[in-house]
Amino acid sequence: MSTTTARDRLVGAAQDLFATQGVGATSPRAVLAASGVGQGSLYHHFPTKHDLAVAAVGATVDDALAQAMRSLGTDAPAIERLVAYLERPRDALAGCKVGRHTSDQAVMDDEGLRDVLDAYFVRLLGVLTAIFRETGLPADVARDRAHAALAIIQGGYVLARATQDPGALTAAVRGFVGLLTTQEKNT
Repeated sequence: MSTTTARDRLVGAAQDLFATQGVGATSPRAVLAASGVGQGSLYHHFPTKHDLAVAAVGATVDDALAQAMRSLGTDAPAIERLVAYLERPRDALAGCKVGRHTSDQAVMDDEGLRDVLDAYFVRLLGVLTAIFRETGLPADVARDRAHAALAIIQGGYVLARATQDPGALTAAVRGFVGLLTTQEKNT
């Protein structure tokens, strides 16, 4: 039986609140209330809101990378892995928990938090580029396709949220996958 520590509950509550309200708009008091942890534990584990933000945004990034790698890190053929990553179930109306942080000015103004986001996107783009390289594409073309694949997901979230239509993300992915699989058949 696994027990959740006070630190884990604080980080989990902060992840949820930061994803919905943003880092700047979330107070330590709100994190305390959502976590059910006492004030002493908060300041013991996270002396500053910044410390809590780095831990929570870092955990969100780690969770997102682990989720992506469940599709991308298999032994399946390259295009199958890409399609599995693109088509995996997503809560389109909730948006990407990592991508949403790029709209939070408190995150973007903080070099440490911005670096956490940058590392996520750089890592994911590196994995996607390597997979596109496996298909025989030159490095520059593979890098461009990796950017396009990631932009499809991020842009699909934005379209879905803006239109309140989860089908917008599905349609964006379906269109890109159609291009990928058509190209694969023609090579």
